Amino acid sequence: MKIQVFGIPNCQSVKQAREWLKEHGLEYSFHDFRKSGIDEGHLRRWIEQSEIGVILNKRGLTWRQLPQHEKDVIVDKSSAVQAMMTHTSLIKRPVIEVDHKLLSVGVNPEAWSSVLEG
Repeated sequence: MKIQVFGIPNCQSVKQAREWLKEHGLEYSFHDFRKSGIDEGHLRRWIEQSEIGVILNKRGLTWRQLPQHEKDVIVDKSSAVQAMMTHTSLIKRPVIEVDHKLLSVGVNPEAWSSVLEG
């Protein structure tokens, strides 16, 4: 089983997920959005496996600080993907994949337990 955590290292939610995985003896790799960016393929896969509203964070500071004209052009999957590639902090965190399939977005120990310990 290959576990990959995507996020930003200083994010509290990401820290919580990484600590949970460590406490449960689960090895994982970490992908830092801020340093390494994110590719279109990951974003499209995540949206297909959930939905835009699950991946695109409209509650955070990055969204609130976006100029209105940038928000107005986010009208579909393609425009949401482009926005998240440009502003990686628009992606809800953490995103956790198991074997290249989306497991969860955000802090969700129940989902982690059901798949990772089951």
